[in-house]
Amino acid sequence: MLVLRVDDVAVAEEVSRAVHGLLDTGQRAKPVRFRGEVLLVLPQGSRELLDRLRTFPGVKQIHEIAVPYPLVSREWQPETTRVRVGNVTIGEGMPVVIAGPCSVESEVQVRAAADAAKRAGAHILRGGAYKPRTNPYSFQGLGETGLKLLRAAADAVGLPVVTEVMSPSAVDVVSRYADMLQVGTRSMANFDLLRALGSCGRPVLLKRGMSATVDEWLQAAEYIVAAGNSDVVLCERGIRSFDVATRNTLDLAGAVLAKQRSHLPVVVDPSHGTGVVDLIGPMSLAAVAAGVDGIMVEMHPNPKEAFSDGQQALTPVQLEELVAKVARLADSLSPVYAGPGPRREYGVRNS
Repeated sequence: MLVLRVDDVAVAEEVSRAVHGLLDTGQRAKPVRFRGEVLLVLPQGSRELLDRLRTFPGVKQIHEIAVPYPLVSREWQPETTRVRVGNVTIGEGMPVVIAGPCSVESEVQVRAAADAAKRAGAHILRGGAYKPRTNPYSFQGLGETGLKLLRAAADAVGLPVVTEVMSPSAVDVVSRYADMLQVGTRSMANFDLLRALGSCGRPVLLKRGMSATVDEWLQAAEYIVAAGNSDVVLCERGIRSFDVATRNTLDLAGAVLAKQRSHLPVVVDPSHGTGVVDLIGPMSLAAVAAGVDGIMVEMHPNPKEAFSDGQQALTPVQLEELVAKVARLADSLSPVYAGPGPRREYGVRNS
């Protein structure tokens, strides 16, 4: 792949028109805005194409990148991107904790969950208002009503919110309530949705597809970045395998590989990755030991009464215990988590 740094959009469009006939795909390249720069991404071309590109005065630099996801690769940007979510930064060094219920069920439930997440020292509140379910008769979420309840609960305790968006038509409404938009495992290959998130004005949490390779996952992220949104966080949430002892197989090797290949921050979801509440703690700590940028866990005020995924939800007390362990482990691994940001605070210190 070729990535061109150009003076402005006009130059990018001029170059695109001029070299259109030299591209193997026949597809016209479009300008990309990436952190204040204007870029043009082209498929790897011939020597004739490179010679032609060097004749344009507005082309400042030409980078040849070997992978099919150039803008999210570490070849393009060696340093880890820091993504701001409300008052929290992911990728600045110490791992973040994202916690909350699978589904927003009621005002009382989501407020209790927000209180518990804050008290435990979590940094971001999660909760689902739109629920993509395998069974059409399962609880599908409260929709915009759920978004309003989630936003109010988060504001009451001072936490930013991440929640799932399922379709391009829902991006605007979800963006009005959420600080971060989540792409679920079933939507990783919804390319219309990924393109729409390029202009949503919110950071995006991109979950890995349950049967996706690491390269496919990173190319999905490239869709969002190429559409204009470079604030993307990757989330490893487990992949399907032959073993039925756990809901999925949490691929920590894939999470580390994604961090090595991409500058985007990576968080791990051991709740969906295992589906077994007793495995959430050990796999969370394993992920932190591997150097990921955060963990995302489900927590419910009363898991036995949860509308969905109660079997993989921590109680508030279990969340407090886990956050304390994460803090101690991350502190002991401070050389791994050395970064430009301040030390992250957990537990009662996270005020």
